[in-house]
Amino acid sequence: MFPLLISFASLLLASLLVGALFGVWLFLNPARLDANSYVAVQQQAIRTMNQVMPALGAVTILLTITAAALGRGDNARFGLLAAAVACFISIGLITRFLNQPINAIVMAWGAGSPPADWTGLRDAWWRWHQVRVITGLVALSLLIAAMLRLGWNG
Repeated sequence: MFPLLISFASLLLASLLVGALFGVWLFLNPARLDANSYVAVQQQAIRTMNQVMPALGAVTILLTITAAALGRGDNARFGLLAAAVACFISIGLITRFLNQPINAIVMAWGAGSPPADWTGLRDAWWRWHQVRVITGLVALSLLIAAMLRLGWNG
């Protein structure tokens, strides 16, 4: 029963994590915003997401590692879960070392006065976010496949 609860929790939190990334991709494409709107929207998103996403990502990684450890008797399931863990860790590293440094710069901008080269940072942030979304969808797909395997094999 414990492995099933860990698997359920991992899948639930991974779905929330990837869903949030997908929602940002779907609704907050910065290319459609003028400079002032971009700064206001991005700063609000940074303030909101920075409160929840790091913890959500960390717990998702830990639960998925735990699910992998509990599933190591099934090589295929273990492989799917290990690959999902690698993807979730990649999302965290992209966020920490590529998106968050840009976020820190954007948070220092005045809402009515972004620098002249603001679009370069906007576009770099967006490219890395797209990589996160794709990586997240791969991770979630791997996790779902591993959970379906658990269901098929008991």
